[in-house]
Amino acid sequence: MQVIKDVQPDLGLSPAEEARRAQIIAATMATMAELGYRRTSYARIKERAGLSSTRLIGYHFGTKAALIQAVVTTAMSIRDRYLEERAGGTTDRAGMLRALIETEVTFVRDHPECVRVLREVAANADDADGWPVAGPLLRGFRIGRIERLLIQGQREGAFGEFAPDVAARTIAQSIDGAVQAHDEDPSLDLDTYGRQLADFFEQAVAAKR
Repeated sequence: MQVIKDVQPDLGLSPAEEARRAQIIAATMATMAELGYRRTSYARIKERAGLSSTRLIGYHFGTKAALIQAVVTTAMSIRDRYLEERAGGTTDRAGMLRALIETEVTFVRDHPECVRVLREVAANADDADGWPVAGPLLRGFRIGRIERLLIQGQREGAFGEFAPDVAARTIAQSIDGAVQAHDEDPSLDLDTYGRQLADFFEQAVAAKR
């Protein structure tokens, strides 16, 4: 099992403790991606991580909520790095929107485990022992980021007049549609899918000349 390197370090932890935390997070993500949120027990995580006891999970994270928070933070960090690596040099708003859409779509292919984990956490936000803000955070983060980009583009004259909250939600739901399409057909060409989706929305939000 590969230890995830995108885990945010905690102040005061030794290198060994940080490595153990990363190992547990990686095992949790792999288990959740394979078995789903509800079947991801401490016993399953212990088995996948090769730990001697489930008590080590409680020692490093304290509560299930803290573990889920670390998992979500890690998955989102991986997604943000993926976007930055592929679109970090883009400066114009239309290009940024295109890059965001295309990379969100191809992220489904290149990091399927992260996608499944984030979907599982969002779908099980009612878990009383989980991280209570995970559901609202995951539902609002992507939409909020797209909406802010659209608003800034409107202010700069790059985009036309439309309701940015409606457009942002529509774009996010279309990206979710790509996830579903890929679930149904894993051979789907996501590069083409993302490019065509970006073409559509780039034209839809463009300022009228």
